[in-house]
Amino acid sequence: MLYLKKKINEKVEIMITLEPSRKPNKNQQAQIDRKYGMFIHFGINTFNDTEWSDGKLPIESYNPPEIDADGWIKNAYEAGMSYVILICKHHDGFCLWDTNTTTYSVNHSSNKTDVVAEVSKACKKYGIKLGLYYSLWDRHEKCYKNHEEYVEYMCKHLTELLGGKYGEICEVWLDGGWDKKTKLWNIPKLYDLIHTLQPNCVCSTNVTIAPPYRKKSINKYLPQRYKEGMPIRYFPSDFRLWDPNFTRVDDPKLYSHNGKLYYLPFEATICIRNMRNWFWDPKYTKDKLVGVDFIVDKYNLLVNSDNVLVVNVAPNIYGKQETEDIAHLLEVADKLGIRRHFE
Repeated sequence: MLYLKKKINEKVEIMITLEPSRKPNKNQQAQIDRKYGMFIHFGINTFNDTEWSDGKLPIESYNPPEIDADGWIKNAYEAGMSYVILICKHHDGFCLWDTNTTTYSVNHSSNKTDVVAEVSKACKKYGIKLGLYYSLWDRHEKCYKNHEEYVEYMCKHLTELLGGKYGEICEVWLDGGWDKKTKLWNIPKLYDLIHTLQPNCVCSTNVTIAPPYRKKSINKYLPQRYKEGMPIRYFPSDFRLWDPNFTRVDDPKLYSHNGKLYYLPFEATICIRNMRNWFWDPKYTKDKLVGVDFIVDKYNLLVNSDNVLVVNVAPNIYGKQETEDIAHLLEVADKLGIRRHFE
């Protein structure tokens, strides 16, 4: 990391940013070494048969009879994964942890379980690293259109999530940046805060590589079309994201910002059901499982090119992951020779 001095209102503020480099820094190398993880999409959408909601779903609808966090993490461990990424706030603004910043959170629902806390506890038990997904876009929060106030709102959340209550956080996965102009998110401030609270953490914003958003040209920046020196849309970012896409075998690692090059690995995502089922829904188990050989091939493609893979497995309305999903992952693990048994 590089610490830059910036004058703000005649005062000198020291901010953490990303250092230009042609090779991974220690945090990026640790991410590369993690290789394989599980995405866990769970929240108010799970109970309303929807992938994206507008922040108006009744909080009473979130009503899991239990939260089988221990089971989720045990499943990840036995499938040979080394980390998980838990959705803690999606675009709907519903928070899965105990927070007083909003009434749209688990502690105002009928099941007040702090899901982040339970997942953190299970991660420590099984020796699994914990990453968190946090949506920048928030369709519920009233201060959202007051850009500076909303940045402070996000900083309060990140401080709660990364301030030590939930232990070490290895990754922060930011999403929804397309809903505002890039500069309005104040990504440098969020990056500085994340690395101040969790020095060993890596973070990125989805659709990392691209110029300011233009619908007619965005597809030339798809991961399979990456070229060295393409612009970093959300700077600073420690790695690249654009789900659910994959890189080439000869994936370039150097990307540009203000005339300098930065090393960025890529994290790819597979949804185990139909490639695009993020949250569980009533038709979830009728959707086709992604092929075992497909997952194995993408694992090998990514890991062999110093990138990483996460597979999304969505818990259902009972707070449990589907048996068939886990059996599928264990078959993948057997083929890769990475299956483990917890004793």
